Amino acid sequence: MNKYRISVLTDRLVRLEYQADGMFVDEPTQIVSNRMFPAVSYKQWKTEKGICIETDGLIINYDEQEFSGFGLSITLKANNNTWTYNETGRNFLGTARTLDEADGPVRLENGLFSEEGFAVIDDSKSALIVDGQIRPRVNVGIDIYFFGYGRDFKGGLKAFYTLTGKAPMIPRYALGNWWSRFYKYTEASYLKLVDDFKKEKVPFSVAVIDMDWHITEVDSKYGNGWTGYTWDRNLFPEPARFLSRLHEDGLAVTLNVHPADGIRGYEEMYQDMAKELGVNYENEEPIAFDFTDARFREIYFKYINHFYEDMGVDFWWIDWQQGTESNMEGVDPLWLLNHYYYLDSKRDNKRGMIFSRYSGPGSHRYPVGFSGDTFATWRSLDYQPFFTANAANIGYGCWSHDICGHMHGDKSDELQIRWLQFGVFSPIMRLHSSANPFFVKEPWNQPGEYREIMDRFMRLRHRLIPYMYTMEYLAYKEDLPMIRQMYFDYPEDERAYGLNSEYAFGNQLIVGAITKEVDKVSRMGAVNMFVPSGRYYDLFTGISYNGDFKGNMFRTVNTIPVLMKAGGIIPLESEETISNATNNPTALDIVIAAGADGCFELYEDDGISDNYVDGQNCLFTKIWVEHNLEKQIMDVGIDAPTGNQDLLIQNRKISFVIYGLNEDCQVQKYESTYDKKKHTLTIDVEDALNKGGSIRIVNAMLANNDILDDIFEILHRAYITYDLKEKIYNIALSEFAKNDNNFWDILEELDAPSVLKEALRELKWCC
Repeated sequence: MNKYRISVLTDRLVRLEYQADGMFVDEPTQIVSNRMFPAVSYKQWKTEKGICIETDGLIINYDEQEFSGFGLSITLKANNNTWTYNETGRNFLGTARTLDEADGPVRLENGLFSEEGFAVIDDSKSALIVDGQIRPRVNVGIDIYFFGYGRDFKGGLKAFYTLTGKAPMIPRYALGNWWSRFYKYTEASYLKLVDDFKKEKVPFSVAVIDMDWHITEVDSKYGNGWTGYTWDRNLFPEPARFLSRLHEDGLAVTLNVHPADGIRGYEEMYQDMAKELGVNYENEEPIAFDFTDARFREIYFKYINHFYEDMGVDFWWIDWQQGTESNMEGVDPLWLLNHYYYLDSKRDNKRGMIFSRYSGPGSHRYPVGFSGDTFATWRSLDYQPFFTANAANIGYGCWSHDICGHMHGDKSDELQIRWLQFGVFSPIMRLHSSANPFFVKEPWNQPGEYREIMDRFMRLRHRLIPYMYTMEYLAYKEDLPMIRQMYFDYPEDERAYGLNSEYAFGNQLIVGAITKEVDKVSRMGAVNMFVPSGRYYDLFTGISYNGDFKGNMFRTVNTIPVLMKAGGIIPLESEETISNATNNPTALDIVIAAGADGCFELYEDDGISDNYVDGQNCLFTKIWVEHNLEKQIMDVGIDAPTGNQDLLIQNRKISFVIYGLNEDCQVQKYESTYDKKKHTLTIDVEDALNKGGSIRIVNAMLANNDILDDIFEILHRAYITYDLKEKIYNIALSEFAKNDNNFWDILEELDAPSVLKEALRELKWCC
């Protein structure tokens, strides 16, 4: 009887099983949904100590005994590092269940990658899924998956998704701004909030109604009101009317549920559910929550989810905080809720979505992730960019945080703005806070310039949706989360490692979140960034950089560094057409970075169905740029859209916004304007290219930064003596007038604050 089984799934992914009774598992599990990989070639032979298996990427030596550190080892051919059984290596880590009560870093679970190039996913204790039902493992042995992908992070992640299931797309509306607050709203006060956002001209797409939608003050014989399923009609007298009004305003709606206490006698649906489940309703016997019970799930969904979804609820916020034990040993109730809620949300070809905490490897199948109730502190903000990007190491690409913090902390307008800026460039932009009356996040309640910044960034979030939605599709199609650590794209550059606040935002942008207070001398915040080789443009300032450096980049509270490489293309919805609804836009601003060729394929669909899975109901529009620097000619264009033509927006207005061209450039046939400060050329073509076409720009030379102007701005802003300002600026004027400019060397020798010199030194990397 064989007690072990070794399955070579890819040349660098191996399943290793040891069962004393020889009974192996072939059914799907909580983690693993597929083991049918394409055939892979390998060699196997007997050795003096057991067997050896060799693939193109691995050498496996095994003594054919119970797994041990002495008897089982795997060597990676790429780097010659060897793993022995039970070794973890210096893992790059993945993510965590929650950030509840966190004030900074938390302990993370292991991910798929390590410094040594290997990692293990342990599936030994996860339950089985048989005919859609959860079943415990009868005989628990060892069932692990060895990933030996070295620094091929993309290859390792693709293998993981093949093993555990793809990361599905989320509805388009989820990419807009979410408004959430733990607050006792009424129908009238919430609708006033919606109207106030309209007056502010700030869109949001998801209305989150926290637990006070339901009755919370209950007779003590029932316990407390934390769990509830009946609308509080003192607050919402006509729920269907309320939900209908929100939908009329273009909003999707989610309700919060804490399901742990089950359904009790005061709930509107209690008697019907009790009858179907055989519970003594005359004595108001509680209906216990038990998601391991298929019959309970069926009745629960019928009388709660389906009923309220028919009323107008779009998806559910599952706020499970009651531990990891269920009526089935080893099965986490959170996983049960995530799994079955998500599957149920996909009824009738609807695109599924829930909002819940992370429940272990494979949780990417159940977006969106709720990271819990964090402290409103700089320490919390400082950790979140790393936490969000690092989750890609376990395939989890859709965290939603309480942007601007949930509770505690000290009031800081600057902190709130920096957090919001990160939120706009994160997977989900959800403002949330406690009921503390001093926690105010409405834009119109912000002082002075902070109101304008908040308005501008929240509008930008909706403008970004065409780009982000395309990235969501690519995350599904190509198995690569939109937000990820920089080493995913630059694995061989050591500078891409150890970055806490920089990350890739799709395939066109690099973002540096500023997570610390402004310096009192430079009056700017800073973020340490690695900028790869090439020419890059800051989308907010227009400054261009010669890449291939790592260092601090400084920004005022108005912006953060958001960089696009030459040849990059980003489709934005026009600010004039953004709204709460996130439909395919009727006007696009196509942002292009001069200096190289590039293309971008805009993806569009109906935004709410699962038809994207088999390619139905999809529209693809290729946007491209060709820049011949030698001939000083640039062509930008749009190819005729392919796919479902019913999705094509007729008479869509289009503008091209091109970064980095000299003001002497000339556009043929179309009118254009030029912004000298940001070096951007804007060409309005209305709907002329809606079905394909191109534009030629001649004298398309690259612009140079106005370094002296930038130096002046930094000095003008700085809190230093006027004499020192003048001294530094005069040196700059003198040195930049020479061919052999020594300004940067002279700067290093000056008796000036180090932070000021560092802020100026950033300009040394400019083109």
